[in-house]
Amino acid sequence: MIFERFEEKHMEGALALWNKELGASFPMRPRLLRQNALEDRRLLRKGSWVARESRAGAVIGLAISKMAGEADGRFGLRRDAGWIQALLVDSAHRGRGLGSELLRLAEDALRDSGATRVTLGNDLHRRLFPGIPGELADTRRWFERRGYVHREDVYDLIKAYVPDERVAMPEFGGGAAARIAEPADREALTAFMARCFPGTWDLQHRDYWERGGTGREYVLLERDGAIVGFCRMNDAASPLLAQNVYWAPLFGEALGGIGPLGIDEACRGHRYGISIVQAAIHFLTARGARRIVIDTTPYVDFYGKLGYEVWKKYAKYDKTLDEAIAEPDISSL
Repeated sequence: MIFERFEEKHMEGALALWNKELGASFPMRPRLLRQNALEDRRLLRKGSWVARESRAGAVIGLAISKMAGEADGRFGLRRDAGWIQALLVDSAHRGRGLGSELLRLAEDALRDSGATRVTLGNDLHRRLFPGIPGELADTRRWFERRGYVHREDVYDLIKAYVPDERVAMPEFGGGAAARIAEPADREALTAFMARCFPGTWDLQHRDYWERGGTGREYVLLERDGAIVGFCRMNDAASPLLAQNVYWAPLFGEALGGIGPLGIDEACRGHRYGISIVQAAIHFLTARGARRIVIDTTPYVDFYGKLGYEVWKKYAKYDKTLDEAIAEPDISSL
């Protein structure tokens, strides 16, 4: 068995492995894997590996690890936070200890980099999964035997819209109104996010603009000329593939995505939350979206008011790493 650090040259093999094992439910595209793995500055290269039967053989195992960066503390992230974005073994090669070895290599690298807690997936907005997909029950048990603890379940919700259906813009009341953001709104929206949502939503928003965002992915709620709420909406034209449109190849029609959303705490209690979601649906259906996904939420009943139903379920897991162990001999890898 040959282990190699995951690099660009392994992309084709990693994609083939993913789609062989998971493609029916989670079809992987080159753009998505590159964006969320190789292009993520949090990628922990010494903790990201592929396994092959020989130097020229197919990729039969994959582990991708990430580590919080020094600049992440300003967004409330702990510097000792680590993630395993993906760990996958070809089903024809399971039961030989390959997965355990990939996990060991990933955990050792995370530990060596200062991680004290490792989370399965949920690696911010460049994650592939927020946890273990519900259909992978055996995977859940496998990680539980290795010390990972289940924390909570979250869901992706979905709703289909008939062709040419137009969802009406809701009435907000109280002098509030919604519109799509424009490039000139960047400074004001950044100030709003830093003040009201100074964590990972602020981080995600800044990354969006740095990736070439123009504002079209944000619905702004304004009152008396000031931003008091936002809702993110995504489609195929977005500069950064977002979680709620990852699996668009499953559908023959255009897919849209909604989330996250937030309302200034001083302006809550006016149904602005549900209304700004309706506004995002209005804009997405006007752009031709025939299905819309709301991702990674525990609020099934809240979105059920708009006709959204559970599509996918994920179980969140993490583990506290033990003290450092002897460095393994990987000189032949």
